[in-house]
Amino acid sequence: MTPDTARLHGEGGAGARPTGPATMKAEKPEDPQRQGLRERLENILIRTEKATSWHDEAERLRSLVNREGYVPIRTRLAIEDLDFLGGARADLLRFLELGLRLLDLHQPRDAGGITSDAAHPILRCRSCMWRWPCPTFRAMSESFGASREAGEPELPETETA
Repeated sequence: MTPDTARLHGEGGAGARPTGPATMKAEKPEDPQRQGLRERLENILIRTEKATSWHDEAERLRSLVNREGYVPIRTRLAIEDLDFLGGARADLLRFLELGLRLLDLHQPRDAGGITSDAAHPILRCRSCMWRWPCPTFRAMSESFGASREAGEPELPETETA
């Protein structure tokens, strides 16, 4: 189990931040839509972790592209690999849509307060009204803004003016 999975399931050492219904003292039962979405995301995560990474293999296969633009390959795939590959494109498209929608919701706006530095006004999130950057944007930035695994290509940093 990876640290991300352990955190999702509330496991880990002293520094782990357990999440989920067991750690919250909610008076209302879990929202069924939220619960369904969480289950879907956890299923995708589990399926992804069980599948074999093609990162290194893809680099080697690039040199084998034939005249038609295809790579004739023979490989052994586990059932988990086939499950992952079968849904990978649709899952990735859903995650991209989710990420873009979250970015549209969580963006900075001028808080309208009095500040001594007019060039750098106090900003708040347009959606949740937390000071900018809000927790949602920080979590997305931590997850997608930097390399998460060794050997993964570094994403370009965006400059702020």
